[in-house]
Amino acid sequence: MTATTKKALVCGAGGFIGSHLVRRLKAEGYWVRGADQKWPEFSPTAADEYLQVDLRDQAACDLALSLQSGPFDEVYQLAADMGGMGFIHSSECAIMRNSALVNINMIDAAAHFGVKRYFFSSSVCIYRDMKPGEPELSEEQAYPALPDNEYGWEKLYAERMSLAYERRFGIEVRIARFQNCYGTEGTWIGGREKAPAAICRKVAEARDGGTVEVWGDGSAIRSYTYVDDMVDGIYRLTHSDLSGPTNIGCPEYVSVDELVRIVADVGGKRIHIRHVDGPVGVQSRNFSNERIYSTGWRARFSLHDGIARTYPWVEAQVSALGTTPDQTATRARFPTW
Repeated sequence: MTATTKKALVCGAGGFIGSHLVRRLKAEGYWVRGADQKWPEFSPTAADEYLQVDLRDQAACDLALSLQSGPFDEVYQLAADMGGMGFIHSSECAIMRNSALVNINMIDAAAHFGVKRYFFSSSVCIYRDMKPGEPELSEEQAYPALPDNEYGWEKLYAERMSLAYERRFGIEVRIARFQNCYGTEGTWIGGREKAPAAICRKVAEARDGGTVEVWGDGSAIRSYTYVDDMVDGIYRLTHSDLSGPTNIGCPEYVSVDELVRIVADVGGKRIHIRHVDGPVGVQSRNFSNERIYSTGWRARFSLHDGIARTYPWVEAQVSALGTTPDQTATRARFPTW
């Protein structure tokens, strides 16, 4: 690390998006420290230093931010207690407590350590429920606030806290509201996986002509963003002059049933869908990406192209583990912090 090398701290570097972000920052020439309570699950970290710490503790945040060479140029705060819709609905107290502690302690420590720029990963879960066909929402239309779940409320509070510290301490804050992110080396089993990974797993486990279960009636509409596109959006937003929340997501919207059909097509299987009771979340999503487009960002991967990269990886994990649908059900557990 030279005197001119940019230094970045990635909180949540052991997670899906965080581990990919570390690689991007290294490719851009950064010296990177990763911090998380766990190590990346599927590949060794690309970080120069890695601290296995619990960022719910203020002392751990202070340790992560301590550098003899001076403050970090950039902090990327992606650490959170989160998962797919099943986890969000069943673990709302853990989500609110754990994520709030991390977010409160990290922005406070970053401001007092003199960090120049602070990125916070929020979510489109801060928006209200939408009906299919509704006009897209801009960032300002998050208010009056009515998130569908407590995960969204915690994210909204953390956004406001970050912006308050920006006003009080002069730290430059960048906030991304993520749409659903998927890709290789993401959680695909255990109860915290999101819809694309879960569907990839179910199709990989199913026989040709078999059946997969889908929560709800399959009509819920979502957008899914491939991880490489998401990381590019994070990087561009952090280095832009866009203060305030910014939506990042692929503008391709599909129903859950359509997602299943795309995965089945990539997997080369004929798949039947069985709709079952389960948490679904909002009916629809539709958000403006005009702010992030102003940075030159565009989603490069269609959903089909992203699934074409993700499905073979999930299929290989299923094959290596030797799972069957019944075995998978017994492994559906929510790890605790």
